[in-house]
Amino acid sequence: MTNRSVFFVSDGTGITAETFGNAILAQFEYEYRHIRLPFIDTITKAHQTVEQINACYEKEGLKPIVFTTLANEEVLDVVSRGCKGLILDMFSNFVNPLETEFQTKSNHRIGRFSDASKSKAYHDRIEAINYSLAHDDGQTQTDLDKSDVILVGVSRSGKTPTSLYLAMQHGLKASNYPLIPEDFERQVFPPALLPHLSKIFGLTIQPERLSEIRNERRPHSRYASLENCKMEVLEAESMMRRYGVRWLSTTTKSIEEIATTILQEIKPERLIY
Repeated sequence: MTNRSVFFVSDGTGITAETFGNAILAQFEYEYRHIRLPFIDTITKAHQTVEQINACYEKEGLKPIVFTTLANEEVLDVVSRGCKGLILDMFSNFVNPLETEFQTKSNHRIGRFSDASKSKAYHDRIEAINYSLAHDDGQTQTDLDKSDVILVGVSRSGKTPTSLYLAMQHGLKASNYPLIPEDFERQVFPPALLPHLSKIFGLTIQPERLSEIRNERRPHSRYASLENCKMEVLEAESMMRRYGVRWLSTTTKSIEEIATTILQEIKPERLIY
């Protein structure tokens, strides 16, 4: 189908507008051209935004789709009245009805991370990211008791990206630890993990997919061979079953799906949205 231009306009980073907009657009079999316009926080920038959207309309002959999270009402008014696109404003659609229901005005805060220097949640998130980076791939065994979740699995099963996603999106201190052939020979989890079994969640993957991923890193090596991948996955799953560790296959799942499943299973007390 014909490509459509989609604008994400925000007076902050635009992350909310883009996340929400992409979720809505995924329901339609179109191809889209994404244009991000963050930090539109003055009247001058609002007029420039209108010019850009209208120029797109004149060139393509189709109404651009415009997702906005503009908290400044004057800026929003300029964009809404002046542009020739289809305006989908999250605040008017969601915040205004909540104001009516709560019988109070929202603070019209600009952006999820506005005034971050004074936000404890923001600092907790940064601390979680630093913690997860320091505890990636078993780099250190110290402070594991501070982990909200400890991911285990064979090399390249998705532990690192999942840990970082949990830290960045949810502020969780997520450490991860690889299960290696030496562990399989001993038939026991690494000793450092044993006191923390309640926090452990396992990731596994189909051997065929694991072999493909490893071959991109170390082609034609024993590490990447299908035979070795089958052995490691079988041993890792067997070990997780033996210790009663919850686990899932990452083969066909997105990072978001993996993280959501982990949150449902682990139910950490400290969770940032």
